[in-house]
Amino acid sequence: MRLIISFAALFLSVILLQLSSGGLGPLDALSGLQLNFTTEQIGLLGSAHFIGFFIGCWWAPRLMGSVGHSRAFAAFTATGAIGILAHMILTDPYMWALFRIGSGMCIAGCFTVVEAWLQAKVTNENRGRAMGIYRIVDMGGSLAAQLLISILPAANYVSYNILALFCCATLIPIALTKVSQPITPNAPRLRPSLALKRSPLAAAGVLVAALSGASFRMVGPIYGIEVGLAVDQIAFFLASFVLGGAFSQYPVGWLADKYDRRWVLIWLSVAAIISCVITVAVPSTETEIIMLKAGLFGLTTFPIFSVAAAHAHDFAGDDERVELSAALMFFFALGAIAAPYLASKMIEFYGPWAFFALIAAGHALLVVYGMFRMRVRPTVEEKTPYIYAPRTSFIIGRLLRRGKDDSTK
Repeated sequence: MRLIISFAALFLSVILLQLSSGGLGPLDALSGLQLNFTTEQIGLLGSAHFIGFFIGCWWAPRLMGSVGHSRAFAAFTATGAIGILAHMILTDPYMWALFRIGSGMCIAGCFTVVEAWLQAKVTNENRGRAMGIYRIVDMGGSLAAQLLISILPAANYVSYNILALFCCATLIPIALTKVSQPITPNAPRLRPSLALKRSPLAAAGVLVAALSGASFRMVGPIYGIEVGLAVDQIAFFLASFVLGGAFSQYPVGWLADKYDRRWVLIWLSVAAIISCVITVAVPSTETEIIMLKAGLFGLTTFPIFSVAAAHAHDFAGDDERVELSAALMFFFALGAIAAPYLASKMIEFYGPWAFFALIAAGHALLVVYGMFRMRVRPTVEEKTPYIYAPRTSFIIGRLLRRGKDDSTK
């Protein structure tokens, strides 16, 4: 309890940030449909968010070094709030894409500041508990953000104003915290080649994880409307995906620590393909069935990033872990930039079934590539422990590093 209280301000800011940014993606998709944006234009909004996310991940550590944690957090929060509020002033899809770059920068920058603050304040004794609470807060905030959409009318100034209020409110806990501002950490070197050198399969895995997760979060509302869900049911559709992913973490982590992680990746992808096939081949207008299929999709796809990251760290030295985490996040960001736009084009050309066909094709390629990599080299004898890795910033590796280092001693 003392640990929760000591980091209460940071955790409260994470919840408010998730409510703001996590609700913006589906609200934009539903608002775009109501404003007669094309499916392609709605997909562009999701891709623009991740362009901003990449910029924020890269820029945030450097900005903290120039102005400090609190001021950097305030600057990114203001950028996000401006982007949200501007939506209903200029209802043009390409202007919205520009605003979404701002919101992407906001979430990446704010998470970078929070994680740098956490990393500087946790000790080796409480790091595991702190990260466990952080994961629960992050996942819980994300789930609540999806449910928030059920009460926010699309293309409505009040809805965007509420999200902007949440964004602005993230400043209050940080501004009032009595925790001293930590020393600014050095920005990690961004070396994408490191991920390719240590594990090409892991790099491919995070790309496929981005294809699944980013496209579902950003374009999933379009699919839900296409298959007959009401607007207020889209929130539960997206929440089912997040909830399925949350339920899968422990059993998948147990399997990834016990068996060859390449086989775990391969069978997760096989299960993901099956979930995509079931979704397309077993059409249903019953809301409960649609929600169950979304939960199954989250169950099979959500853990892939963490399994791939753990597999990459099996081949890394202790001094490489932070840079390797940043390199994997780089590949995730690349996939997340491309995925929503590509998914929206597939829906526009071929219909809603093509959305899951695209994702299934990505997982099929991962299965084939995983089988190929298993013939190239054996796995390691001693593995790093599986850890659920949030896709929040390039410096998340600093928070996870201690647990991984312990396994090599």
